[in-house]
Amino acid sequence: MKQIIIVLCLIISGQAFSQITLQGVVKDSVGNPLELANVIAINKVTNALESYGITNDKGKFKLDLETNSMYSIQVSYVGMKTYNEEVATGESNVIKDFTLSSDNTLDEVELVYEMPVTVKGDTLVYNADSFKSGTERKLEDVLKKLPGVEIDDDGQIKVEGKTVSKVMVEGKDFFDGDSKLATKNIPSDAVDKVQVLKNFAEVGQLSGVQNNQDNIAINIKLKEGKDNFWFGTVTAGAGLASEDGLYLVQPKLFYYNPKYSINFIGDLNNIGEVAFTRRDYFNFSGGFRMPSRQSGTNISLGNNNLGFLTMQNNRAKEINSKFAALNFSYSPKKTLDLSGFAIFTSNRTRMQENNSIQYTNSNLGIPDEDTQTNTNQKSDLGMVKLSAKYKPNSSNQLDYDILARTSKESQDQYVVSSVLGNTDQSENSDPYSINQNLNYYYTLNDKNIFALEVQHLLQDEDPFYNAVLENMDGPDDADNYYSTADGLGLDLNQSVYNINQEKRVKTNQLDAKLDYWYVLNQKSNLNLTLGTIYSNQKFNSNIFQLLDSNETLDPAPSINDGLIGNDINYTFSDLYMGLHYQLKAGIFTFTPGFSVHSYSSKNEQFNIDYTNNFFQFLPDFDTRIQLKKSEHININYRMQTQFTDVNQLAEGIVMNNYNSFFTGNYALENSLSHNVSLTYFSFNMFNYTNVFANINYNKNIDQIRNQSIFEDGSVIRLSSPFNSNFSDESLSANGRFQRTFKKLRATASANFSYTKFNQFINGLRSINENYNQNYRMQLGSNFREAPNFEVGYRFGIQDSDLGTTYNKTFTNAPSVEFDALIWKRFTFRTEYAYTRVSPQDREAQVFDFWDASLNYRKDQDAKWEFELKATNLLNTQSQSQTNVSDFSISINDYYIQPRFITLRAVYNL
Repeated sequence: MKQIIIVLCLIISGQAFSQITLQGVVKDSVGNPLELANVIAINKVTNALESYGITNDKGKFKLDLETNSMYSIQVSYVGMKTYNEEVATGESNVIKDFTLSSDNTLDEVELVYEMPVTVKGDTLVYNADSFKSGTERKLEDVLKKLPGVEIDDDGQIKVEGKTVSKVMVEGKDFFDGDSKLATKNIPSDAVDKVQVLKNFAEVGQLSGVQNNQDNIAINIKLKEGKDNFWFGTVTAGAGLASEDGLYLVQPKLFYYNPKYSINFIGDLNNIGEVAFTRRDYFNFSGGFRMPSRQSGTNISLGNNNLGFLTMQNNRAKEINSKFAALNFSYSPKKTLDLSGFAIFTSNRTRMQENNSIQYTNSNLGIPDEDTQTNTNQKSDLGMVKLSAKYKPNSSNQLDYDILARTSKESQDQYVVSSVLGNTDQSENSDPYSINQNLNYYYTLNDKNIFALEVQHLLQDEDPFYNAVLENMDGPDDADNYYSTADGLGLDLNQSVYNINQEKRVKTNQLDAKLDYWYVLNQKSNLNLTLGTIYSNQKFNSNIFQLLDSNETLDPAPSINDGLIGNDINYTFSDLYMGLHYQLKAGIFTFTPGFSVHSYSSKNEQFNIDYTNNFFQFLPDFDTRIQLKKSEHININYRMQTQFTDVNQLAEGIVMNNYNSFFTGNYALENSLSHNVSLTYFSFNMFNYTNVFANINYNKNIDQIRNQSIFEDGSVIRLSSPFNSNFSDESLSANGRFQRTFKKLRATASANFSYTKFNQFINGLRSINENYNQNYRMQLGSNFREAPNFEVGYRFGIQDSDLGTTYNKTFTNAPSVEFDALIWKRFTFRTEYAYTRVSPQDREAQVFDFWDASLNYRKDQDAKWEFELKATNLLNTQSQSQTNVSDFSISINDYYIQPRFITLRAVYNL
């Protein structure tokens, strides 16, 4: 590592000391500075583009050039004639101004080279080839090198600190704009231009009346020859492992023309390269957004997914993955666009983890617990979406979408607990959902605009849970399940406790709103909203015991007033009206408003009907201060009502886990939240300095909290929700600074969060406080010829005060990435990450990962490429992390796949 750092320093110093700076001002013929003018320098000897710059609001530019060289300087600006002049550099910096004339005064000078970056209104265009060094293979490799663009740890694209909401290829949605599927699969050599579309509006008719300043989309322009022709890659690979062989097959095929497009992505492997995880699946909205998302009402439909253990960074002890995705678009005529996709992902995963758990409020007699868990998971997930967009003219647009999801999942676990002994538990589920969306947009004239948005959701969930626990023969053993089984009304004279939980939740929800905008003038408009939400949920659950004789027993519990089975009908409705006024005054844009709601909720269970009807006034306010074109401050306040789901209302006993039982509360009411945020953003094209900062405060009133009762001397608990009289609060702040120095880019970021919530255990209230701090620094290069690198360091502090339990954990994680093009045929890439997790008063946990690959390609246009790839070269067996929950603090050791080495062949279409 020390030798690598020395070499990198020599490269940096060599590049830095052999350059001088050419800087100056670009003006028009009357002396006014020109912002966003393009300045490029072409080396007269090599005829290569050496450097480029874009003027700031004062017309200033800066170019980094080699000493003692001759350059052709070209200056261009929209509406002006391009200016060309030769400049010779010496050993000192050069200051030189340029004056551009209007279009009709000079003959046009042809631009020989494309600008690496150009600005056209709200569109920023990157010429991809200007940033490539030859080691790129996927779209993400290109995006990482673009100024102001980054890929975060979750694979999402961010531009100038803002998350990209949509990715398109040749103007057509790529899997409804999912950025992760795009960055991981589109081949880099097909990319010609990357267009960043700021102030992006999904519906052009609403662009002038909605706040779209933070909406960013990316459109990928393909190279000539990549349209009207299939392109992509097919990868096949194999390797050796200690037990079974390794295999990998990855076809990625794309076809585009102006009328239709087809994309297919496939992946079949057993080496842990998960193309689409469960988290990706459940986070994949398919472009759906609730019409009422800005109304002030937030209604939960609950989460009845299985309690799957989640893979950490796509790592587990064993992973077998299958993935197939098809995306198409078709435009039979200019007024009609049809599109859709189908995604199927199947994973077989084996995991092992050891947990050392310290429960909160240790003075209550809750013992600490050590567990070892071995898990086998099966997950088959599928979704299909079809969309139609009809736009006969500029005044009318009709959209229709239907998204269907289905899955089949199961999880088997063997748990060894130092408190409860051995437990076999299994879960399975076969849910489905159908989501439909209908939108109509109508522009009557310049003053009157209408928008109707309707969405319907039909959902059916059926999770099943089974736990088989040891019967340790007698009530005197403090560490057994006897008192729990007795309280549930189980048959105690069995060899094991075989407990089963059936559950079924059906959801039917309609969300609709009608918006009307009256445009007062170019600076202001009024927005009137009428909307409704109707939701119906049916919930049914039952617990039964399977006896040694294979007969079933419906228990009669002695706890919870004997209520164990649930059969509930829950109905919620919201009828609301909203009014907002938008005013643009100089650098300010004010958008004050409010909504008035008539709420009604009713749940029926155990022959009791509980109804709650009330009105609520919810104000909101947004102010945007546009300091410069790429610098603004945003202040936002919003008051919201939060409504719970049927799972929280069911008063019968529900078995969430073998050691966790839950009973609902039919009389739960809504909570109120106040949220205030302040955001600052700046992006300077002159020196590519990107600054982002945000602070957010949230306060919840009448928040739904759980009252938990732990059995004496055990970790088994029974929880029930209620509306707390004590407010919960959270504060978060994050900032990011990025600056480009010649061929180097430095990034520093910081994140801080504070949460304070009230916890109720065994009738005692405690105030729990969590502080989390994360700091990261990165330095990366983007040389055209020399090897490139990125070094980073992350430091984290997790500080938790949970009642009488206190924990402080430090995380130190340096990392380095390196890639080089050798002899224009070999591409070498490697990355190394070291992590040290240091809990207070416990032994530090250390783990590190080293991956590397070597590719051979005869030339850039070669059809075949061969790759030797190694993962986990150090053969690290496990990784550790600290987890903090409402009840406990745990140190988790998570076992992962061993060293894998594979040989791959890639065919480029």
